[in-house]
Amino acid sequence: MSKRSSLAASPARLLLPALAVLALGGCQTTGLDDVTGALGASNKSEPTATADARSNMDALHARYRAKPSDPNVALEYVKALRETGQRAQAVAVMEQAVLAHPSNKALLAGYGRALADNGNFQQAFDVLSRAHTPEDPDWHILSAQGAVLDQLGRNEEAQQYYAAALKIVPDEPTVLSNLGLSYMLQNNLPKAEQVLGRAYQRNQNDARVRANLALVLGLQGRQTEAENLVKADLPPDQAAAKIAALRQLLAKKQQRADK
Repeated sequence: MSKRSSLAASPARLLLPALAVLALGGCQTTGLDDVTGALGASNKSEPTATADARSNMDALHARYRAKPSDPNVALEYVKALRETGQRAQAVAVMEQAVLAHPSNKALLAGYGRALADNGNFQQAFDVLSRAHTPEDPDWHILSAQGAVLDQLGRNEEAQQYYAAALKIVPDEPTVLSNLGLSYMLQNNLPKAEQVLGRAYQRNQNDARVRANLALVLGLQGRQTEAENLVKADLPPDQAAAKIAALRQLLAKKQQRADK
């Protein structure tokens, strides 16, 4: 099998979790937002967010038990569940919230996000489709729908959703990053580099954008450029961890290409 066909055939669900490891310096969190920022991920680093979530979990759980039908309480509780890796529980809480408030767009978006985190990609797409309307589109959700379609291997459809999102927010870095990943999954590496380069110029501090661009550079054989991009402005230990993750991912891609 040729290198091109092998890379192009690699399913999104195998590649995207590996990107999360690279972007987060070895952390094992692999949710949709950690890879793509699809529905407005926090700007906090993952370790800080996780520590905060755990310290508040008991209080949030008590608030949720006292007011299980309050949409805002449910959303806050689910955010903490997701940040502490309790994805199945987050889905269960959101499912109950949506049953109580079936037309609440924020809850539908949160439910779709939780489903995607839990690997229920087709169901996530269906729920996200109910979270906004053509008359009132939400670019965050359009981008999230695209990311879910990429997870399903439906890259061309995903790119249509990113294009729709970019009509609302031209040059939004998180959407461009998703679009660049989509092109990469099709093995259109020059196009992926072009789009991710635009995302990087718009926000050079986003670790996910930098990781995605570094991967594309590495896949094109420009490993020194990729490693310099990954380790920029990082302490030596974090830089070493991210470079190791990048090398491991590139090696796995090459092994698949050689088969």
